[in-house]
Amino acid sequence: MTKFTDAERNAMKDRAKELKSAKGADTEPELLAKIAAMPDADRVIAERLHEVVKAACGDLMPKLWYGMPAYYRNGKMICFFQPASKFKARYGMFGFSDAANLDDGAMWPAYYAIAELNADVESRITMLVKQATS
Repeated sequence: MTKFTDAERNAMKDRAKELKSAKGADTEPELLAKIAAMPDADRVIAERLHEVVKAACGDLMPKLWYGMPAYYRNGKMICFFQPASKFKARYGMFGFSDAANLDDGAMWPAYYAIAELNADVESRITMLVKQATS
């Protein structure tokens, strides 16, 4: 029998709460509160990442996904930020779902490690979000 870690169980509990929340409600305040509660290293990246994603595609809806900041279009999750602290990882990850328009041949990256945000990383994220939503 597979046992889930405490972090995995907490993520599933977060997701159950998210699914019960009111549909069509403004979920950005909840997402921003979750970001504000992150440890400093994750919070700094998540705050800036939120600004970069919204600037790249203003029609993405910020919502939580398994307790992580995520961005939706037409009810489908497009991209998300998994903070390093979520699963005690070495770095945070910016990822895309299969609803993102990133297809490039038979194989392409869908997750990116983010150790820090700088102008080059922000530019790359902007390009990826624009492509994912094109």
